Amino acid sequence: MEYILIIIGAIFVNNVVLAQFLAICPFLGVSKDVKSSLGMGGAVLFVMLIATLVTYLIQTYILTPFGLDYLQTICFILVIAGLVQMVEIILKKIAPALYQTLGIFLPLITTNCAVLGVAIMVIQKQMTLLESITYACGIAIGFTLALVIFAGIREQLALNKVPKAMQGVPIALVTAGILAMAFMGFSGLV
Repeated sequence: MEYILIIIGAIFVNNVVLAQFLAICPFLGVSKDVKSSLGMGGAVLFVMLIATLVTYLIQTYILTPFGLDYLQTICFILVIAGLVQMVEIILKKIAPALYQTLGIFLPLITTNCAVLGVAIMVIQKQMTLLESITYACGIAIGFTLALVIFAGIREQLALNKVPKAMQGVPIALVTAGILAMAFMGFSGLV
């Protein structure tokens, strides 16, 4: 039951984009169509799960035992950068169309603060390895959900007549704000 609560809390209550305001750059940049949003969500899910696993093990078995906790951020950034490069190489070989669709945003996963944020949060919250993986999975699913919903709304907005002053980024930010308020309705759930 505890793991279900972790997942529900990570997806809806503490949504990484809409409640914690992490990963705003890919949220606004990749959310122009649902297909690329799903691709980005999948890539973030994979990177976030692997990064959380690897960084947890590094923190637990290397940094903390040797008193090197002050190297946490630098070490985690290097691990995430290496994992993103691996995902980029795999996508280029397996799914070249998705690789082209994601374009510049795939390397931006390296600087996606949600991936680093989750790696650091699971250490700060003193979660176990299984709780950490569950939390990372929930956060990635919540990121993907927010991204896909936002992309669907933006696709619909492209079909409607929007006042000239609100076209582009202004309407996207207003929409993101309304979506964040909608997710606030889940705040008492967990």
